[in-house]
Amino acid sequence: MPDHLSALQLILAGDPALFAIVRLSLGVSLAAVALAAAIGMPIGALLALTRFPGRPALVVLLNAMMGLPPVVVGLALYLLLSRSGPLGAFGILFTPAAMVVAQTVLILPIIAALTRQTIEDLWAEYRDELNAMNVGPIGRMTTLLWDARFSLLTALLAGFGRAAAEVGAVMIVGGNIDGFTRTMTTTVALETSKGNLPLAMGLGAILIVLVLAINAAAWGTRVWSQRLTG
Repeated sequence: MPDHLSALQLILAGDPALFAIVRLSLGVSLAAVALAAAIGMPIGALLALTRFPGRPALVVLLNAMMGLPPVVVGLALYLLLSRSGPLGAFGILFTPAAMVVAQTVLILPIIAALTRQTIEDLWAEYRDELNAMNVGPIGRMTTLLWDARFSLLTALLAGFGRAAAEVGAVMIVGGNIDGFTRTMTTTVALETSKGNLPLAMGLGAILIVLVLAINAAAWGTRVWSQRLTG
């Protein structure tokens, strides 16, 4: 049977190994997005609403970190989480938890930077109104974050897309252990090198569908928000 038909058969038959990898990948990426949002959105909002010495340099650094090389992040985390590293006592190296940390580090700058730009634009628009109403710093932040919720959802989807497609960092800190820390991207790389093309093609197809769905969701969210605000 041709490889592409074998890959389709794996998907349609609900192959347990294939869908276990998909579930792990989605679980790791969604957890990373949640953590990155919880940390990155407040950071981005604070940068947008406060002025302090060194802020421009911090903004430039944050924007530059959006392009962090995954393998460098993976290496740094490996050194931190290994037994001889400062965080080795936690014992999470080569576990899904380490993979969540790696993806969180990668996508946090994306979410924080996009949040900063979005909130800064809204602050320029609503500054006079919020000042006239004597809204405090926390009130400003929560008000603007809520008003920007549709734009920020697009940022979250962008972060999820980066996380779902990442391979280098999670392979280094996860170890690519069969049945435990294999994600879609690491499995595609491994199985292709082994010549197991049906599994690699099946996972690749699912990954492409997910990426398309994410982009469609981002576009739909943008259109929906424009209609609501228009």
